[in-house]
Amino acid sequence: MHIIDKRLRAEQFRNRLGQALQNAGMTQSDLARATRINRSTVSQLLSGTAARLPNAQVIGACAAALRVSADWLLSLSDRPESAADLLADALSLTTAARALIDEQIFAWHKEAEGFKIRHVPATLPDMFKTPEMLEWEYTPHLGRTSQQAINASNDRLTWMRRSASDYEIALPVYELDSFARAEGYYRGISRQLRVAQIDNLVALCDQFYPRVRIYLFDSRMLYSAPLTIFGPLLSVLYVGTQNVAFRDRDRIQIFTKHFDTLVTQATVSARDLSAHLQQLRQQVV
Repeated sequence: MHIIDKRLRAEQFRNRLGQALQNAGMTQSDLARATRINRSTVSQLLSGTAARLPNAQVIGACAAALRVSADWLLSLSDRPESAADLLADALSLTTAARALIDEQIFAWHKEAEGFKIRHVPATLPDMFKTPEMLEWEYTPHLGRTSQQAINASNDRLTWMRRSASDYEIALPVYELDSFARAEGYYRGISRQLRVAQIDNLVALCDQFYPRVRIYLFDSRMLYSAPLTIFGPLLSVLYVGTQNVAFRDRDRIQIFTKHFDTLVTQATVSARDLSAHLQQLRQQVV
């Protein structure tokens, strides 16, 4: 721990108190009323030359009134936000739309443009789905029409063509197997739609490679919840009705390491994906 001379700490306290007062748009009288501290005492806090700091009650009252942390006023932290505000900034919940019309997700993609974006989708990657696939999947959720999802998918593809971001996508091997056989979630999809979807995946993967790389991992060995990591900026877990977004560095690094494990232990690499899809196409019945 770095030890600061008491005179320097007292001087920094005065400077930071004055800075916080200015940022809050408050006068000394406003601070005196908000903290119930004598007006002359507030003046001394801001302009005095004493080496002693005020007592904890005064520091706490000033920090609360100015919406900064007491640690910051005392030069124990370089972040002026309170612990509650730091937590709110580091973790947030947003309502998750079922389809690609989720503007928050698109905004996060644009915010992270130029960084590598890592993605574990909940089903097949939305931006690679055919219009017919989007119509089958999203019409029940959107109510009347899937055109919004189709338009959003086209917008995402157009943006990806111009974007400087690299994409890595990891999904379980069984996801594509289940789709090819029309099993589980994909039960009821016609053979024609499945063949067209696989052909579309092959064409787009070949078109975007190596800027977009898709890996398949074995869920018997590894598991992942739906997840997107937007470079070093944030990581987002999809839990159905909510997106849980993390912006603190430590958690982003943890999720990035998790994703990198999916890639390094993938059973089908991005380079081999096209051949794997061609084999699946022959199995569609």
